[in-house]
Formats: sequence, structure tokens, C-alpha cells
Amino acid sequence: MDARIPDTTGEEKMVQTAFERLIESYSRSNHRQKFEIIDKAFLFANQAHKGVKRRSGEPYIMHPLAVALIVSEEMGLGSTSICSALLHDVVEDTDYTVEDIRNLFGDKIAQIVGGLTKISGGIFAEAASAQAENMRKLLLTMSDDIRVILIKIADRLHNMRTLGALLPAKQYKIAGETMYLYAPMAHRLGLFAIKSELEDLSFKYEHPEEYRQIEQKLAASAKNQEEIYGHFAAPLHPKLDELGIRYRMQKRVKSIYSIWNKMQVKKVEFEDIYDIFAVRIVFEPKSNVDVKKQCWDIYSAVTDLYKLRPDRIRDWVSRPKANGYQALHLTAMGPDGQWIEIQIRSAKMDEIAEKGFAAHWKYKEHGNVAQIEEETELDRWLERIQDILEAPSPNAMDFLDTIKLNLYASEIFVFTPKGEIKTLPQGATALDFGYEIHTNVGDHCIGAKVNHRLVPMSHQLNSGDQVEILTSRSQSPFPEWLGFVTTAKAKTKIESSLKKRKKEKIKEGEQILDDIFLKADVEISIQIIDKLLASYGYPKKEDLYFSLAEKQVDLLPENLKKILKEKSSNYLMKLMKQAFNVGLVTKENTDNRPTANTTGVREIDRGKTYVLEEENFQKNYIAASCCNPLPGDDVVGFVRDDNRLEIHKHSCSVALTLKTRFGDRIISCEWAGHKAFSFPRSIEVEGIDRIGILSEIARAIADDLSVNVKKLTLASGDGVFGGTIEVTICDTDDINTLINRLQKIKGVKSVKRTD
Repeated sequence: MDARIPDTTGEEKMVQTAFERLIESYSRSNHRQKFEIIDKAFLFANQAHKGVKRRSGEPYIMHPLAVALIVSEEMGLGSTSICSALLHDVVEDTDYTVEDIRNLFGDKIAQIVGGLTKISGGIFAEAASAQAENMRKLLLTMSDDIRVILIKIADRLHNMRTLGALLPAKQYKIAGETMYLYAPMAHRLGLFAIKSELEDLSFKYEHPEEYRQIEQKLAASAKNQEEIYGHFAAPLHPKLDELGIRYRMQKRVKSIYSIWNKMQVKKVEFEDIYDIFAVRIVFEPKSNVDVKKQCWDIYSAVTDLYKLRPDRIRDWVSRPKANGYQALHLTAMGPDGQWIEIQIRSAKMDEIAEKGFAAHWKYKEHGNVAQIEEETELDRWLERIQDILEAPSPNAMDFLDTIKLNLYASEIFVFTPKGEIKTLPQGATALDFGYEIHTNVGDHCIGAKVNHRLVPMSHQLNSGDQVEILTSRSQSPFPEWLGFVTTAKAKTKIESSLKKRKKEKIKEGEQILDDIFLKADVEISIQIIDKLLASYGYPKKEDLYFSLAEKQVDLLPENLKKILKEKSSNYLMKLMKQAFNVGLVTKENTDNRPTANTTGVREIDRGKTYVLEEENFQKNYIAASCCNPLPGDDVVGFVRDDNRLEIHKHSCSVALTLKTRFGDRIISCEWAGHKAFSFPRSIEVEGIDRIGILSEIARAIADDLSVNVKKLTLASGDGVFGGTIEVTICDTDDINTLINRLQKIKGVKSVKRTD
């Protein structure tokens, strides 16, 4: 192994140091030591990227080196993956081709590099999201080799670690994509440490102030947490020692994003979250004792000491998660009066949890994937990807949502009548279950029995349900079915069946029309067909054929003759009307895309931060109705089709989707002075009732001169009170001031803004 660069500059030293760190990481792994091909890939990539800099100013080769280190050190992959990571940008950014990579490094590395190379179009329509294009190609390649998506996640992780060098609009786009697609993908592949870091980094750029506040609170509470952990662990050590096992116990602090997300979902403050940290016990299993039994032995040792919370037991040892995660979770009351979550894992379970289940696929170094002893949930996940990719006519805008829904949802476990377990995404219905069993079962479904009770096919299933599908030979899929299935497999099969049936109906309708023409003794021509289409208002002849077959149109020979006798002027008017109606753009027929508006701003510089001035509030930009941002909120802009800016909160779920689909139309925004206009908002307040508390609340509102109260609804009973305060305010400072004032009133337990 000798891939040394002449030590002449600081940059070359930096590159050489990074390469040596990669080699050191690889040498510590249990993979076969194939240094020669890694040296070759590094020298080739270094030469290909020579002279190119990243936006941060460092040599570009530092990026592939960093990705390769993540692949080796944090995912535990071998030489093929390391070489592919080193070469992943060569084809895209230089004149080298995938064929050049194949000639130098073989088919397997070329295939992975090809899968990692961005594409310019062709799968979806021209206006489709490039991100959807790239993700589709990644998934297609991933079906053959899971390492493609693992390296792509490593690539995204390093991009997120170095995101500070980019312009704000670019940061929002990449952070949005990461939160929407890559973090859940990492979670699905069992890369929990990487998933948490991706979420934290995305959150840091989306909500810098909230990130900083939680970071400071975690630092301030670290000493107290350490004491609570010490008091909990000290009596437990002797108990575990009695079991005669080798183990390590450690404290795991919840990620910043997880804390913030829980605060939003539960509507609580930082101080009210009881599981800021968890205790993890990782043990080396004894060879002659069942691992599952040893997990429960440790569970018994914990519960002998501490009171258990029964509703918080999670047994993922007996039934692992779909991403391979195994552990026994329980929550117990610690000696300091706080609930503490305990995670019990074997060393192997811990390795899978840290580096991902996919990293345990065994690859033969000559390129063939070794056979896995048994079918895993990961195999079935790849099959579900294939179902999505095989959709008859994939729509780019729905594609990412379908991927996210089907691949990242929490799982439920459902039983067949014979006791076989099927894994489905949360929210799946009885019809989804039918298609999971077999396409024919789904196509002929008329209902189901869930736990021996008759339910409709739209019935939503829960974990543990036993389901029997009822079928009829005369049944066939209806378009309405698409409204209550969630799995990609079910949607794909229904769409395929409907498409096939429509083709058959169109053929049947064409034959019906031929018979009508024959009976009317009229010769078919293009002009006559056009006249019929104009008369019935159909844009295409296939629509007319389908309507005839479905008996939506009652066309008799005598009707045909009447239509043909219509004056040309009437026919032309109908034709023009039809053309006008087909071309008319409305909010209803464009998936809620806005209609054109010539009052939009003339030009937006997408590389700069756009200042939102209130005198142009409705002229140049509008507040999105999905999240109702206030002046002072952290916001981001989206350039609509009419060139107006649509303003969303950073935390808005719609904005997250827009960042993923239309990253080039995301604009960095900040508010200018914002005291000219008032905005209606509501505040929910609740607490412990006492004499005089309602008057104190009213007085606190009245004393705030910047807030105008429109409506106050408060009610008390059984010792508690609650209600809504509707106000008009100028910005977030006003409403935050009012909330802080209300929170200081004795007895008030919760005050929150609702949009």
C-alpha cells in the first residue's frame, strides 16, 4: 500500500491525512484487507478532481474522502463501498464515464457509481422534480444493491455537516430534502445514529434559535441528569453482577430534534419531558443460554429494584422492527421520582442498531451478494419498493409522497386466520391486507372479518388484529378504492386493474359505436367522430368509447342522425366551447396550483434573502393558509407560478414538501418592520381553578396595549378551567409577551398559541 502524495503544500497534507485516517479505519474492520483497490480509487478520484474546490475553499477530494470514512467507520462497509464512495462524484463532475469506471474497477463498483450519479431527465414529465427523478433512480439501483442508498445517505450526511458554507436558500432546500426523505430512509435502514444526526442538522438550519435554546437547556441540566443516572445505576450494578454476565451500562441523551418534536406533539415545555435521557444496558450473551431469556433476566433485575410502568413495555426482541432493530424497552420509576426508560440489548443487537441492519448483508468481494440464511423484513421492504417502481404510470409529484408513506411509516403486525404474521404500515386497511396476501384476493375483496367481526374493506387495522378477507368472483376494483388504501402494492394493483378494465371498456365502446353507425347506415370518418365529441363534450374519442360501454351516453341511430344534421355554426360553437373548457385553468383542476396573477413581483433574486415589507403584504407576497405565519415567525418563501412569494413557517409540513419537490424555488426570507398590520390569532389556556383567576386573566390581557381582544371564552368546572382567547396582534413578539404574562398567573398550567 503506497498512495502517498508529495508533501509540498498544506492542502496536500490535509488530503493525505484524511486518506490515512480512512485506511486506518478500514484496517480496524473485520473485512478482508484489500488496500490496493482503495489506493487505486483514491489516486484516480484525486486526479479527476484536481484543482476543484468546494464552496468552503477546501479541495473537492476532501468530500469523497469524508463520505468514504462515514461508509467505513459509521456503517461498517467494506472495500467495494469505500471505492464507490471515493468515486461517487467522478462521473457527474468530470469527463469520465461509467464505462471508464467499469474498465478500471469492475462491474460492481461501476454499477454502484452509476446508481449514485444524478440524472437529467426522462423518467417523468419535463416539469417534474429532479429530486423525484434522482430518488427513483437510486431506488431502482438499490433493488439490485443496497449499498447504493447507504453511500447516498453517507454523502448526504457529509453535505449536512458542511452545510454552513452554502447560501440560506440552498440550506433550506437541502435541509428540507434531508428531513423529508433521507432521515426517514436512514431510520428504515436501521442507521439510528446517522438518522438522529441528520434530523438534528436539518433542525439546526431550519430553526437555529430553537436549536440553540434546547442545546443550552441540555447543557444546563447535564449535571442534574448525571446525578439522576448515578442514583439509578448504583443499586443496579450489584444486581446485574449477580447474573454473571459481561455488560456495560450507559446514559443516552435524547437528540435535540427529538426533544423539540416531542415538545410540539405533546404541547409541553422542555422541563416537562421526562425521558430526556435513557439508560442502555448492552450485554455479551452466554453461549449456552437463549439471548431472549437473558434479556428478560436483566428486565427482572431492574423491576426487582424499581416500580415498572406497564404501558411502556416494548418487546422488539421477540418481534424485531422492520429495519432489524431488536431490544427490550421498559420504563421504571427511579429513586429520584422520575420515569426512566431502560433499553436492554445484546452486543449484536447494539451493533445492528448503531450501524444498520443493511450493513450486515454479507458481500463476497468478487461482487456477488451472498445468500442470506432466511428472508428478512429488509427483503420484504425492497419488494415493496419494487411494487412502487412498477406502478403503471408513476406521477413525479405523488412519487415521493408514496415512497415516504409506504417506506417510513410505523409498522403494525396483523395475523391471518391461520396465525401467519403480516407486516403493514400504520393506517393500513382490510383491503391493503387483502392485496398483501395476493392480488386476486384484493381484486375480489367485498369485506372482511376482523377479530371475527364483520367490517367494511375500508376498516383501519390495528396491531394484533386477526383478519379474514371475504371475496366474491363477481367483484372487481373501483376507482373509489384508491381513496382508502395506503400501501404502494395495493394502489399499484388497483391502478393496473382499472387501467386494464378501461382498455377493455374502450374496445367494447368502439364496437358499440361501429354497430350504431352500421344501423344508421352512416360511414365513419374523422370529421364525424369530431362532431360527436363536440356534441357530447369529450376531448378524446377514447372517453366517448368508455362512456358508451359504461352506458353513460345513450346514443341511438336516430340521435346520431340528428347530431349530424346540426348546422356547422352550432358545431363550431360547441367545439370552441369544448376547447375553452378544456384549456381553462382553475384552482380546482390544477391540484390547487394558483391561477396566474399579473400583479406579482417582477423579478426575485434567488441567491439573496428577501425582505418582507408590510406595505407590499398582499401585492408581492401572501401568507400561506396552511400555517398562517406571523411577522416575526421564522419563515421561508416559495416562488409560485404567478411569481408571487408564498410565505410559510419553517416548521410547516407543506413547506417541507415544497423544499423537497421544488428546491430551486425556495427563497430565504426575513421580516422587515412589522407593526402596520394586525392579524387574528387564538390562544388556548387551561389550569387549576381558584377564586379570582378568571378576572386576573382578563386583567392581564387588558393591560397589554398591543393586543386587541376580539373574543374571550373561559369555563370552569370540577376544579379546573379552560378556554380560548381570540386576539388581533401585530407580530410574534406581541403574542409571546401575552403568553408569558398569562403563564406567570398562579394556577395557569398551559398557554399555547393555535394557528
